[in-house]
Formats: sequence, C-alpha cells, structure tokens
Amino acid sequence: MLVGGAGFIGHNLALRLKQAGHTVTVIDGLNVNNLYALDDERLKRIIYERLDLLHAQGIPFICADARDYDMMSNLMSSLKTDVIVHLAAIAHLNRANKNPYTTFDHSLRTLENSLDVGHNIGVERIIYLSSSTAYGDFPADTVTEETPLNPRGIYGALKAAGELMVKAYKEACNLDYCIVRPSALYGPRCVSNRVIQIFIERLLREQDKPLILRGDESLDFTCIHDFVAGVQLCIEKPEALGETFNITYGQSRKVSEVVDILREYFPDLRVEKQDFDEERPHRGTLSVDKAKKLLGYAPEWPIERGIPDYFSWYKERGDERIAETHFGESVARA
Repeated sequence: MLVGGAGFIGHNLALRLKQAGHTVTVIDGLNVNNLYALDDERLKRIIYERLDLLHAQGIPFICADARDYDMMSNLMSSLKTDVIVHLAAIAHLNRANKNPYTTFDHSLRTLENSLDVGHNIGVERIIYLSSSTAYGDFPADTVTEETPLNPRGIYGALKAAGELMVKAYKEACNLDYCIVRPSALYGPRCVSNRVIQIFIERLLREQDKPLILRGDESLDFTCIHDFVAGVQLCIEKPEALGETFNITYGQSRKVSEVVDILREYFPDLRVEKQDFDEERPHRGTLSVDKAKKLLGYAPEWPIERGIPDYFSWYKERGDERIAETHFGESVARA
C-alpha cells in the first residue's frame, strides 16, 4: 500500500514494484497537488500522465484522504495490506515553512494514521520516507546514518519528528519499520519545483533569461530510478527491518555542474549568481555505504546519465501536448 502514492516518488515506485511482481495499491487524496484546484494546465497534464501510467499497468488508484483514520482503517483491512510505504507529505521545503499547519496536517497526521492502522491490522513493516533535511546543516562534507539530526525549519523538523514516531511505534507496539532518507531527487513527471526541474523548464520556456544560481551549493542529486530501486530493497530485504538508510546517489555535485550539463543542450545559457538562501540547510554527500553493504544497493545514475534521460522525457512529451487520458477509469473513490 502506497499512502500518498500518486506523487512524484509514489507513482514511479508503484510502477517499479508492479514490474517486479508485487501487488500494489495507491491511495492519494490529490490534496497536496490538488488536481481539481490547479489552474496550470501543464501541471494537470503531468498528474494525468501519472494516473494514466498507473491505470495502464493495472495498479488500483483509490482517491481517498489519508487524514481520515476510519477510512484508512477500512481500506487497509479490506485490502489485506502487508507493507505500508508512507509518502504522504508536503514535498517542498519552502511551501512547508510558509504553511506549518497544512504541512503538519498532511505529514504527521497522515503518518500517525498509517502507523496506528498498520499496528492494528498487523502489517509486516512500514517504510517511512524522511529527508536529507532532517540532518540540518551537514557538520561535514559527508553524513552517515549515525550523524545526529539537527533539522532547521518546519519541513526538516517534521521529517525528524516522523522518524521518532516510527521508532516509538516499534518500541511500544512492535511495528517493524525502515526509514529512508533521500536527497535532491529528479526525474520524469516531477512537479515539485526541484532545482533540476526548475532549470530545464526555465530554459525550455525562457531561453533569453538567465538561470538563478544561489550560492552554488553541493547536493547529492539522486535520479528517481536509483531511488525507487533502493526503496524496493527496503521493502523486500529482511536486513532492512529496524534500520535507517540514506538512499541517494552517494556523491554530491555542485549546482554549477548541473548547469554545465544543460549547456550541452542550451549553448547560450546564461547564469545570474545570487547569495545562498540561508533558509535552506547546507548539505553535501549522504553516504550510501550502509545501504550497499546490507541491501546490495547499487546506484547507477550519475547526473551525466540522469539529466539527459530526464531531458529526453521533456522532448518526447512536448510542452504543448495535452495527453489523452483515461482519468475517469483510473480513479476509484473511497
């Protein structure tokens, strides 16, 4: 069961798990990326595209609000859920910090429902998606899972709080878990305003305007293909139980290196340098040695491979194309 599974991570994960032979169900209220309130036709087309891909692969999508405890309990019981992957959250740091109540509502309230329902119906494990922002400012160029958490801002604090809740349910209710910390994800069908998405879309639409480079920070850019492969291992491997893993590429790169790759497609690309946004934590590399050793995790998508793959998706779909959809067939309402 993927809770919040119609988002960027969730639908990509659902497709991979289905391909691997798992039985997958997606629950999502479409409240965070509110399809019915969006006035941006481009964003609507991308969300429709996600739902059409789920439908095409025979993955059930149930439009239901994960904040509704009774509904979640009834659904998970009837579907005989054995693993919960909790993805429901506000997926953007700036949005989270500007609207703490909504962020709490869609992050911790939904997580508490997943944990309590999971405990009551006896699921095998819950997979919780945390974030590299839970570390706060990295105390060194590289962090491991043993680095103390020192989050800054609402987004990071709620991710760290979620980790504590997951561990508390193990202590109090013996609910097995695995915690996953991603970083700087990118890839097809993202609408979360992540840096590579912002850069590509700006260049496709306004090539005469410069890209804004704020401080040229180092980030552990992680292609969605690597990330969902890592989460699959966390679902399947007994070695993942009770553990926390960094699931990233495992090597930080300067944002200017992303710009250099994009310059191959946009030779006239210009950059405007600005000061670093101090609301954001200073980050770097997340060591994936633990995931490699215990799970056999093997990331394969450096930015030199991942960005061209991502850019090809934009080229193939065309920004003006309005995809034919089967949305009415794809959505079952709880």
